[in-house]
Amino acid sequence: MLRWALVFLVLGLIAGVLGFTAIAGASIAIAKFLFFLFLAIFVVFLILGLTAARRIAGR
Repeated sequence: MLRWALVFLVLGLIAGVLGFTAIAGASIAIAKFLFFLFLAIFVVFLILGLTAARRIAGR
């Protein structure tokens, strides 16, 4: 998912340089959405992993 966010970011930057502002804006918006979705999923799995490790360790 992070890879797709980077792809859309690069696509948006290239489109912005070439003057395609509508495509650039949409692409950057998609990149932002994917990045924050990735970040949210990462935090959830990090918390789940820490709590599962704590249960396995017996604390």
